[in-house]
Amino acid sequence: MDRQNTENNVGARLYALLFLIAECLVFVLKFNYEILAAIYRLIVQPELKDLKGETVLITGTGHGIGKELARLYSAQGCKVVCVDINEKNNAETVKELNSRKAKTAFAYKCDVSSRDEVLAMAEKIKKEVGDVTVLVNNAGIMPTHPIEKHTPQEISKIMDINVMAHFWLLEAFLPSMYEKKRGHIVALASIAGVVGLTNLVPYCASKFAVRGLMEALQTEIQDTRPDCDIQCTTVCPYMVDTGLCKKPKVRFPSLLGLLQPHEVAEQIVLAHRKNMKELTIPRFLMYLNHFLRPLPYRCAVVFKEFMDSGVESDL
Repeated sequence: MDRQNTENNVGARLYALLFLIAECLVFVLKFNYEILAAIYRLIVQPELKDLKGETVLITGTGHGIGKELARLYSAQGCKVVCVDINEKNNAETVKELNSRKAKTAFAYKCDVSSRDEVLAMAEKIKKEVGDVTVLVNNAGIMPTHPIEKHTPQEISKIMDINVMAHFWLLEAFLPSMYEKKRGHIVALASIAGVVGLTNLVPYCASKFAVRGLMEALQTEIQDTRPDCDIQCTTVCPYMVDTGLCKKPKVRFPSLLGLLQPHEVAEQIVLAHRKNMKELTIPRFLMYLNHFLRPLPYRCAVVFKEFMDSGVESDL
């Protein structure tokens, strides 16, 4: 009996070993396939996703990147739900869009940091416009001064608008995407969510959080809802000339100057149509970050000192 048990144990271990070897071979094949597929996609550009007929909700459409996004999505044949706390500016955006294509843009005033307001707004949108199929989380604030100069109220407001609003908007609109088994979520992070910068400690924390949120969300959707075609795209622009960045510091403007809202918006819509997972604007900044991260910490410090770019205190 002991001999038989020993033989069974040996057989089970051998089977487990062979199964592990087979899994390793499959892993290596899949891993290399994905590398080759990525190289192929760099050479042969994929067909861009058609956005006509989508219902796109964009936060922060009263000015800047949000307003430019509203224009571009409207031009793509989408219904555009414009959300901003500034009712006047938002109404102007919607008026402009409807003057080109009547009854395709809709204005909603909302403080996106308030869960109650977001959920109430979502109910109105569902009744008046329909289900949102594309969610673009763009709204954000960026006070720029040393950490000890940030008040507790200011830090809370940064986190509420830049991070918590994403959760409330997902709570409001992700369920209908699950029901339809399709959708797209676009989140505006920042280059300050890729590297830490002086005078932006709370802001950097909020944008690093957005990147983590989006990466985890995409993983969870793939793992738990494999039948759903719901894509997540995170965009990390360099400093944009919207007025949000009050005192930018740029040493080499011809190489890395302030971006214009319209060019950032164009890159965001293109990334959406390509189903890209993450994008920095300019794109080379992500590759540069990947190159510097494995190097000794001081190498990145020396590089930052040489570039001498960032933001001055707004106090």
